[in-house]
Parts: sequence; structure tokens; C-alpha cells
Amino acid sequence: MSETQQITKLGMPKWGLSMTEGTVVQWLVEEGTELSSGDEVIEVESEKINNAVETPAAGVLRRRVAEEGDVIPVGGILGVIAPPDVSDEDIDSYVEEFQANFDPEEAAEEAGGPEPEKVEVGGTQIQYLKVGEGEGPPIVLLHGFGGDINIWVFNQEALAAEHTVYALDLPGHGGSTKDVGEGDLDSFVEVVADFLDEMGVERAHLVGHSMGGGIAGSFALAHPDRVASLVLVASAGLGEEINGDYIEGFIAANRRKEMKNVLGMLFADPDLVNRQLIQDVMKFKRMDGVDEALRAVADKVFPDGKQADVPDLSGVEVPILAIWGREDNIVPHSHAENLPEHARVEVLDDTGHMPQMEAAGKVNRLIGDSLDGSGS
Repeated sequence: MSETQQITKLGMPKWGLSMTEGTVVQWLVEEGTELSSGDEVIEVESEKINNAVETPAAGVLRRRVAEEGDVIPVGGILGVIAPPDVSDEDIDSYVEEFQANFDPEEAAEEAGGPEPEKVEVGGTQIQYLKVGEGEGPPIVLLHGFGGDINIWVFNQEALAAEHTVYALDLPGHGGSTKDVGEGDLDSFVEVVADFLDEMGVERAHLVGHSMGGGIAGSFALAHPDRVASLVLVASAGLGEEINGDYIEGFIAANRRKEMKNVLGMLFADPDLVNRQLIQDVMKFKRMDGVDEALRAVADKVFPDGKQADVPDLSGVEVPILAIWGREDNIVPHSHAENLPEHARVEVLDDTGHMPQMEAAGKVNRLIGDSLDGSGS
């Protein structure tokens, strides 16, 4: 193997449909550090939140090319990973050659990816994003209260390496209709069923976050033959307790400062909430019909600051993986105790209510392992 073949680029990832560049916040390791594949190396500010970039290969961090504060285009070089026996001259040559040949516009075009689509299901217009063309049951991602397909920006592409992955905007959210019908879990379950029918999907792996977890669990009870496995991320639907201040605060917030404080409840580190995330949520909140939709859902699913629907999942026989943040301030991780005995539970340290964003690499690996173990 040549020296160049042993060198691995640590590149700026593409997190989200419209991301074209990221800002280096801080390096998490020093040059000369021995790394294992998946180790967090550098923190980058994306359009949504700050997140850590993981090394794609084992080796030594031989060069920190980007400096803190640098704005690097998607695909650009952040650092170099290589074995210790690769010479400094070869590292320098690799960096120089990459920089000389790198075309940011071409890299951005290659990383463009699919765009969201809309489909009519049961008289309801649903926006969704499809990524990947894997065989076997696809993965369907269901967001929580006030969320949309963008909460999966750090996950969908990674999961699509071996699966077809659909992310949905539920009624009342994102680019979907703002008419939520009854606005309860059962009504969302039927929307998901209609969506699967429209996509020609007989059976799917359901991954639900927060309220989306409650919908996924309820779906498994209503349509057991259509579920290959369940992944419940900081899931609702497993106990009555929920942070009602968050629900009411999200509905009431109409100024950026108010929304920043509300969104800060979602994360173990509130400083992860950046201006772009706040701006995107405020843009959604100002859409016609949103306030009424959120109010209707909150009144049905979270009346009086409690969860109205706590389905009994004891009879669900498919593989279940529950992922929680130990510092979840919205839904306590103790609710995992109400899962069936065969469920696997992973509680992540230094993580709040958004594990799929705060600890994306770990969550992606846990989901991937779970799907491998399910045999489909």
C-alpha cells in the first residue's frame, strides 16, 4: 500500500439539505492523538446545532489543517488521519494536492442529494424526504411535537447506506398540511399507515423521537404485521410525566429570545442551539395554521401537562431499541422501565432530549446494530 493510500481525509460533512459550509468551533484532540474509528475529533457549527465530526478511520491525527473559526465548504479538508510511519513530507504533499484540486462548487453539487417531496394520503398532504435505495423493509423516521424532517439531519444519510429511509413531516408540522384532524396519536398512526400504503411499503422499521416514539408504539399495536422493529428515541407514550412547560413554552414563544430559552430545554448543553435553528423554528411558527395545529395536538396528546396516551407495549414482539439522554429534561429516561423485558435500553451520558442530534454517531451505530440484529 502506498503512503497516500494510508492517508485519510477528515472532511467537512454535509448535515442537512441546504448546508454548504460549516464553521470550526474547536478541536477536541491534539495532533499526534491515536484515534479509533468513530472517535470525535472536531466540533463544527452547522445550520442546526454544533456537532462533533468523527474520524472515518483509525490512525493518528497527523495534521489539523483547519483552524478554529475557519469556514470550510462541505467536502473541504479539516485534518489528516494516517499511521505514524507516514512521513511528514507525504502528509504535506497530500494536503497541498487536495487543496490545489478541490472545487467547492463541484463538491457541493455532488453532495446535493434528494429534495423533499409531497404526496396526498387519505386527503392529507404530507411532505417527506426519501434517501437511499436499500433492500428489505425501509426505515421510517417520525419526529416529535414541533419538529420536522430536519431533526434527522445527522442520521438519515448515515442510515441510508444500507436502507431506504423516509423522513416524514407529520400533519401540523414542517411542509405538511396544518390540518391535524383529531390531533391524537391514533390519527397520526393512520396517517403513517396511509403513507406506507401510498409508498407501496408493506412493512417498515419505525424510528420515532419523542411524540414520534409514541406514534411508533401505537402503530405497532394497531398494525403489528407492518412493523419490522421499533427504535424509540427519548420516547413519549411510555408514562404520564412530561415537561408541560416545554410544550406550552413552544406554543407561546413568538420572539427569538423566548424560543432560544425553550429550545435550550431540549439539549444537555443549551449553547448547542444556534441562530439558524432558532430562525428556522420561528419561520415555521409564523406559518398560517401552525399555532392552531400545535394547540390542537397539545390538547389531545399532552392535556394538563401530562401524556394522555400511554399504550401498553408488553404484547409487542418485534425487536425494540430505546435510546435516551441521561439529562433529558422533557421526558424522563426512567420511562424506559415500562418497556417489554426484551427491549434493549441505552442511556447516553451528557445528552438531553435530542440524542439523535447531540450524540448522532452513537445513535446511528446503535440503530444500525439494532437493524442488523433484527435480521432485515
